[in-house]
Amino acid sequence: MDRGASSLKSDIMTLEEVAAYLKVKPQTIYTWAQDKKMPAAKLGKEWRFRKSIIDMWFNQHIDEKFNGVLEKWNENREMDDE
Repeated sequence: MDRGASSLKSDIMTLEEVAAYLKVKPQTIYTWAQDKKMPAAKLGKEWRFRKSIIDMWFNQHIDEKFNGVLEKWNENREMDDE
């Protein structure tokens, strides 16, 4: 097997692996995949995920949440300054 194929294979994760990686229940990952809330591919009856894409998705999701919290914090701080 060449290096590229080996690298790609290690980047592919099962639903259970993604659940363990993100520290959530497998049912949560299944629901998110079914509802297209996270990037996934269904191969037959099995869901597969690319770790590099899950990392990007997670970071974007966290950034969006963090920005919302940061905006609220700044608003509250401005109100306290008045």
